[in-house]
Amino acid sequence: MKPKILIVDDEVDLLDILAYNLSKSGYEIDTAKSGEDALETITHNPSAYSLILLDVMMSGMNGFQTAEKLRESGDDTPVIFLTALDTESDLLRGFSVGADDYISKPFSIKEVIARVKAVISRSPHKSGAIKVAGITIDKNAKTVSVADEVVNLTKTEYQLLLTMAQEPGRIFSREELMDRVWGDGCFVEARTVDVHITRLRKKLGHAGEAIVNRSGYGYCIKEKE
Repeated sequence: MKPKILIVDDEVDLLDILAYNLSKSGYEIDTAKSGEDALETITHNPSAYSLILLDVMMSGMNGFQTAEKLRESGDDTPVIFLTALDTESDLLRGFSVGADDYISKPFSIKEVIARVKAVISRSPHKSGAIKVAGITIDKNAKTVSVADEVVNLTKTEYQLLLTMAQEPGRIFSREELMDRVWGDGCFVEARTVDVHITRLRKKLGHAGEAIVNRSGYGYCIKEKE
């Protein structure tokens, strides 16, 4: 399966050039013309991207702000910034908000393709799979399997599992899981999380025992000892 890249830039001509050339280089491409559009796209396609190519100087939400929002949501997709800003303070800010690389304008398409290839090749997103406690999550195919048997999950169950599996051992409060999975604009009760976790455990069979409840704190996936 081709690695999927989200390109975010409010310069339509540059957006089209990048999309065309990266597509020819073997990548699947989505585009967004603003930081706001990018975050919405990512929200509707969680864990779909191997890389985000993100312009810094955009109207509305700029690239730094977009990356900050992305990291605050727990998304660790690799980000390469595209920018004409090249002072030391700009570079430091870019890396402080989670940049994996920084390409200064003007740039050549060959340079962009080389940097993209390098970042994806060293990224844990490359394989598109997470394995934890006997559970395998294929982020590209959006499938879950236990002992090579596919487990049929709903989208909500999948997102709950993926959220916890990306950080094994970390305890997620019910409120945090509600924000990550349902979104902060959706009103659900904490009990809803419990119900979905119970169903998820049951579907996972013996592997579901890895999802543990820390009374008074929340849920986590515990690696086998």
